Amino acid sequence: MIMDIKAYMQTVGIAARNASRELARASSDQKNNALLAIAKQLDLSRQDVLTANAVDMQNGRNNGLNDALLDRLELNDERIDGMIEGLQQVATLPDPVGEITDMGYRPSGIQLCQMRVPLGVIGIIYESRPNVTIDAASLCLKSGNATILRGGSEAIESNQAIAQCIKQGLTEVGLPDTAVQVINTTDRAAVGELITLSAYVDVIVPRGGKGLIERISTDARVPVIKHLDGNCHVYIDDCADLNKALAIADNAKTHRYGVCNAMESLLIAESMATKVLPDLAAIYSEKGVEMRGCDRTRAILPSIEEAREADWSEEYLAPVLSIKIVSGIDEAIDHINEYSSQHTESIVTEDFDRGRRFIAEVDSSSVMINASTRFADGFEYGLGAEIGISTDKIHARGPVGLEGLTSQKWVVFGDGQIRQ
Repeated sequence: MIMDIKAYMQTVGIAARNASRELARASSDQKNNALLAIAKQLDLSRQDVLTANAVDMQNGRNNGLNDALLDRLELNDERIDGMIEGLQQVATLPDPVGEITDMGYRPSGIQLCQMRVPLGVIGIIYESRPNVTIDAASLCLKSGNATILRGGSEAIESNQAIAQCIKQGLTEVGLPDTAVQVINTTDRAAVGELITLSAYVDVIVPRGGKGLIERISTDARVPVIKHLDGNCHVYIDDCADLNKALAIADNAKTHRYGVCNAMESLLIAESMATKVLPDLAAIYSEKGVEMRGCDRTRAILPSIEEAREADWSEEYLAPVLSIKIVSGIDEAIDHINEYSSQHTESIVTEDFDRGRRFIAEVDSSSVMINASTRFADGFEYGLGAEIGISTDKIHARGPVGLEGLTSQKWVVFGDGQIRQ
C-alpha cells in the first residue's frame, strides 16, 4: 500500500498540536515521572533496541555507509546507559516553564512580568544517531513541547524500537502518547511536508549533514534553529603549556571523529611549532589520522599532504586534520573568523590576557580556554542532553537545552486599571 504522505503528516501535525496543549498544563512532577518511566522502559527493552539496531547496522554496511556514519548509528549497552542517564538527569533539572522574571509595577499601577513558556510543537530532523531520539524527546517533554521526530532512514528500526519505549512511558503517567511522535516512514516527502506544516509546527531543528540543513533552511516555512557544519579549531598559543597542548589537540581530534565538535583544523603559533608538531604527528600517525599542512607545517613534517584552500573550511567527520602555523594570536583569530563555521574554538595558553582576547574576539557559539572542543555538548554543559547545537544568533546559540526550547510572554496583573 502506498502511504498518502501529505495526509499522514497532517494527522501527525494535528495530534502534536493537541498534545502540546495538554503538555502546557502538565505539572513538573508529571513530566519528570514520564521521563523516568521512559528510562525504565528503555532499560527493560534494551535487548529489543539492540536487536533493532543490529538490523540497521547490517543494512548500513550493505548500503556502504562509511565508518563515521556507522559509528553514529551504532548502539551498545554503554550508549543505552548514556541515554538512560540523560533521561534521569533531565528529570532532575529545574523546569523552566512558568518561571517569572522582571516583575515590577508601572506608573499606571499594573504589575508586569515575563513568564517562560513552551514553544509549542518542535519538529526535529536528524540522521544516523538514534540516541538523538531520546535526547530530543526528553528535552522537548521537560520543556512542555510536543515533538515530531524524523530520523534518518538508516536508523528506522532503532528509532521505532525506541519510540515504543517512549509511548509506553508517556501512557504510564497519563500523558498523550502523541506528545512524542517518531515518523514511521523513510519517504523523503515526509521531510518536505514537516517543514511546511506552519499551522501545527512552531520550530524546526535539523541535525545532520550540511546538504540536509541547507535544504531545510531554504525550503522551510517554519522558523529553523540550525548549524550547517562543525569546522572547529584549536589554537596552540606561544604561551601554551606543552603537556596541555598535546592532550587537548589529541582529544579534540581523536576522541571521536564523526561528531560536530571534533577539531578539524589545528593552528599553532610559530614559536611552538617545532616543540609540539613532531610529538603530535607521532600521536596522529599512530591513530591513523591523515594530516594536511601548510607549507611551513610541511617543512617540519615533509611526509604529510599539502593543505588546499578548501581544507581550511572543511568538516571532515573523519580521521583527517588540517594544520596551519600562524604568526601568533592575531593571525589565529583572523583565520578562525574567516573559515570557522562558528561552532566551537579553543585556545591553549597560560596567558590570561590572550585567553580573554580569544573569547572576546572569536565569533563562535562556544569558545574555550585550555579545554578540548569535545566538551561543546549539552550533556557536558549540564543541560542533561541537547536538542542540537545552534550557530544562529537568534533564538538560541550553542547547545540548545531546556531554556532554548522555551520563549517568554508578557503577563500583566491589574486591579481594574484602564488606560487614560
